[in-house]
Amino acid sequence: MKADQDPMADQKPEQILGIDIGGNHVKMGLVDTAGHITEFQSYATADWRETHDFVRRLRETIAYKLIAHKDIRKIGIGLPGMISKDRRTPLEITAIPELNDYQLWQELHEAFPTTRIELENDANAAALGEFYFSKELMPTNFLFITLGTGIGSAAVIEGKIFTGGDGNGLELGHILSRHGRKLEQNIGKQGVLNLGAERLAEYRMDTVIPRDEPISATRMVISAEQGDDFSRKIFDEVGEILGEGLVACIRIMDIKAVVIGGGLSASFDYIKPAILRVLEKELTPYYTSKLTISRATLGNDAGLLGAASLCMSSLTSA
Repeated sequence: MKADQDPMADQKPEQILGIDIGGNHVKMGLVDTAGHITEFQSYATADWRETHDFVRRLRETIAYKLIAHKDIRKIGIGLPGMISKDRRTPLEITAIPELNDYQLWQELHEAFPTTRIELENDANAAALGEFYFSKELMPTNFLFITLGTGIGSAAVIEGKIFTGGDGNGLELGHILSRHGRKLEQNIGKQGVLNLGAERLAEYRMDTVIPRDEPISATRMVISAEQGDDFSRKIFDEVGEILGEGLVACIRIMDIKAVVIGGGLSASFDYIKPAILRVLEKELTPYYTSKLTISRATLGNDAGLLGAASLCMSSLTSA
């Protein structure tokens, strides 16, 4: 060895097995401390459920990963629903109800006793993933909103996930919104499609959105990018509705940075002006003088990176 050679230079960075459990897919991959993903695989959730033994399939797949990568000592798992305050038991996993009240952490701990295992709500995990792995410099306090099939939400405060009194706080998607509906009923994916169809029936100007086909969120995003007035009006209304929900959230949490992710965040440029318009109208300068609204940067990797980030707090130094 040369006198000036770093003895640690040849060591591989520590890796975490990240697992993003969703209603459609279970995604797994190895994630290092810089956010690089390797050995990515995706499994159909329906395939694992049809054997009526989802946990066995999960446990066996983890076992294969650990056999193939004997240096893995940490596993982070994101779950699409509510979990117990001690982060050990799924409570309400609507997409995979057989996980409800299942002693998941205990079973995995018994199967892999030398491995650290962390469970967390998927929106919380994605927020923490942005904190650790974002391509932009992140504040230590921010609200995180995912716009997709539903509305996920989380808060990072001083670099830690806010969990609320019993562990499942900040469910912004379930607050009351316009027309007596919950927020995610108004601006979750189906809500946006319903809004688009309703407004299209009333719209008398020209639009590139077909009137004789089911309306598509992707088509509305593309047409908004092309300057279509109708699509931009839809996303402006979506931004207003989201802004109304954020007014209460910002006042309650006293957090002035909002990060928006999820599939529908593709419309970010068209919803942001309306969000700001509502917030600037309804909030005082104490909030608006430092207010930032930005788009999440992790895209489709948010769930996996978020799951891995759950184990970041105690990573050993090189």
